[in-house]
Amino acid sequence: MERKIRILICKPGLDGHDRGAKVVASTLRDAGFEVIYTGLRQTPEMIVRDAIQEDVIGLSVHSGAHLTIFGKVMDLLRRENALHILVTGGGIIPDQDLPKLREMGVGRLFRPGTKSDEYIAYIHDEVAKRRAVREAREA
Repeated sequence: MERKIRILICKPGLDGHDRGAKVVASTLRDAGFEVIYTGLRQTPEMIVRDAIQEDVIGLSVHSGAHLTIFGKVMDLLRRENALHILVTGGGIIPDQDLPKLREMGVGRLFRPGTKSDEYIAYIHDEVAKRRAVREAREA
């Protein structure tokens, strides 16, 4: 039996808008994922420390600090040799910043109004790919 996908949902920085993150966490839990919601005001260091055993980090960013926060999380994951962890998320992220975030290694990002089936399918598919690559390396 394949183990459940484990997702850490985080609200980084000073952004206090957590309703969306809570709805996403609940939806993912209902879809069969193992979800840990860390709460508000998480630093990138706290997020990476808590995520080392997880499959996915989901960041909800509405503060405009997405480039800084995602960049710092990706740098810390790189230092921990943990780039197998999918970093995804959503929030208010301008179109012009999406290519920069992809270059950093951030996965697909979802904005308000995205249907839950879309991000559920993406996470299932992306984690399956990452697990396959990791298993092949370890074999």
